[in-house]
Amino acid sequence: MNEINKKAELPACPVETTLTLIGDKWKVLILRDLLTGTKRFGELKKSVGNVSQKVLTAQLRAMEESGLVHRQVYAEVPPKVEYSLTELGLSLKPILDCMFTWGEAYKANH
Repeated sequence: MNEINKKAELPACPVETTLTLIGDKWKVLILRDLLTGTKRFGELKKSVGNVSQKVLTAQLRAMEESGLVHRQVYAEVPPKVEYSLTELGLSLKPILDCMFTWGEAYKANH
């Protein structure tokens, strides 16, 4: 799919566009965990929580396709794969920081 078609498929509303890219619970948690640096699949599976291997794989592929995550495969036996945030993925840090701050305040008051 080329870039023009991708843009044509995105919602008109910028908030909806953001939710389309990161609105899934697992994607937000993957972003949170990759903000601290590069991780292997097993590390992500442990840190993200109760996510199946199939769902985590699908979420990582979708995030890679949208340009948020970089997947680095090393030609080793056994195969080594690492995931990191792209510059675009890192640009979501202020959004996650706000979510963290809001969540802390909510928990303190309820």
